Amino acid sequence: MKIYHKIIIFIVVISFILAPFGQLLAFEFDPNDIISDGDLTDFQSMNLSAIAEFLNNQNGVLKSLITPDNYGVQKLAAEIIFNAAQTYKINPKWILATLQKEQSLITNPTPSQKNIDWAMGYAVCDSCSIDDPQVAMFKGFGTQVDRGTWRIRYYYDHASDFNFLPGKSSIVDNQTIVPYNQSTANLYNYTPHLHGNFNFWNIWNRWFAKIFPDGTIVKQTGDSKIYLIANGKRRLFWSNLALTSRYANAKIIEISKNDLLRYEEGYPIKYANFSLLRSPANKIYLIVGNEKKEIESDEVFRAIGYNPDEIIDVTDEELGYYLEGRKITLTSLYPQGALLQDSKTGGVFYVEDGIKYPIWSKDVLNINYNKKYSTIKVTTEELDKYVTAANGLKIRDGILIKSPSDPKVYVISNGQRRWVANENTFISLGYSWTDIFDVTDKVLSLHPQGENLDLLIPTATIATNN
Repeated sequence: MKIYHKIIIFIVVISFILAPFGQLLAFEFDPNDIISDGDLTDFQSMNLSAIAEFLNNQNGVLKSLITPDNYGVQKLAAEIIFNAAQTYKINPKWILATLQKEQSLITNPTPSQKNIDWAMGYAVCDSCSIDDPQVAMFKGFGTQVDRGTWRIRYYYDHASDFNFLPGKSSIVDNQTIVPYNQSTANLYNYTPHLHGNFNFWNIWNRWFAKIFPDGTIVKQTGDSKIYLIANGKRRLFWSNLALTSRYANAKIIEISKNDLLRYEEGYPIKYANFSLLRSPANKIYLIVGNEKKEIESDEVFRAIGYNPDEIIDVTDEELGYYLEGRKITLTSLYPQGALLQDSKTGGVFYVEDGIKYPIWSKDVLNINYNKKYSTIKVTTEELDKYVTAANGLKIRDGILIKSPSDPKVYVISNGQRRWVANENTFISLGYSWTDIFDVTDKVLSLHPQGENLDLLIPTATIATNN
């Protein structure tokens, strides 16, 4: 058995012991691709207050540690971390994860002075003595953070001077490693051991995982495949039509390979919205969103005016991934959904299967249909034939909203509004301030409050050492 596999087994067992209530990582450690270049160099991922808040959410000594920086000036640990990140253009999250990997300083409230003095493991090697004057000169928390961060930047600026390079094979703990990118090579140059880098990867992904809300549409940087995040899985859109028929002009967020692989692969979204699918038992279904609506008979099929040439034969397994919708009969009204406008009052309703959903604001129309919508004008008497839903039409998933009376920004997910709790989380999830829509308080209240989105609160606490 290779060391790589031994480490996976070891860390899974340790994870159960150390973080029994945390979500275990759902994907395997790839020693060749530990962190993306974009992640390691994202020096603006956390401002000073975000770093301080992160430390305050932990039990470790760093939340209140005041100690000399690299120039001998007394400062809070958070400030030392922030300054190093900004000076060397390195992600402060890397510093935080490395402090935990090396000495568990983020979670340990009572570390030894030695733990603090050699916080980043900088200048400490397997054959070194910390009493050696050439090593001892780097003693001290402030110096360790500054020099460690400087060093990881130095690996970028002088990559060819070091052993680990992208695409170059190297042996680490009896295993061949071929770094996928410069950032992964940098980690091996800093810590040339599998176990230490596995610990870093484990900490990074537990603390700084980008957990996207359901309804988010993503693609891996450098790849054309597009996925929907739903129920904790990534679902591949098989075609552009499968995407655009459901999400017109969708906002697609680019994410790293590791962020994508964190999600288990779900069943792909193969067919366009409103596709006609036929089961082996010769039943024909209309696909509407994530539902399948059985067409009751050939008579109904002909009455609605569907084209037999558009029917796609599928397996029962494929149909099993859709929810069972209302059966389409001769009395079904607008099974695909339609926008009806009262010719007298001007009010607009979304009607599907004989149920009408009031649209309380033109904002909902503009957001859901991207200002490219057409309505069917009908009489008030015609609209009275439909059952009125208890609530109005909701805004579709994945949309950012706020109201004039509420400064909080929410993302819609599974029909709920989830507060994006801070700027760090907003930026980390790839959102843009220009993508926020203003809605009325009435529209906002349509969406029940869901769980907050806050990436400054880690999903689990880990105590690991290099």
